[in-house]
Amino acid sequence: MQTFPCYQCGLCCQNVHLAEQTRFLDRGDGTCRHYVEGSKHCSIYDDRPDICRVDRQYQMHYAERYTWNEFVELNLQVCNVLSAQAHD
Repeated sequence: MQTFPCYQCGLCCQNVHLAEQTRFLDRGDGTCRHYVEGSKHCSIYDDRPDICRVDRQYQMHYAERYTWNEFVELNLQVCNVLSAQAHD
């Protein structure tokens, strides 16, 4: 299984309010409370929750429904939507 091709844009971290599974991370403006704006990194990356780990989410919840490549493609589609919205 190859690594998820994250572009490290931070858009998923800036939109935690959009998914029920990540709303608990919202600092009040839709952005994750652990997101560092200047560097676009996570302040708790090594200890981040399972929901923030694409590979772990795949193994725990999606491996029986999708191949890894299908799962990656679905996640990249979400990345593209977030990117398009950010540039509007």
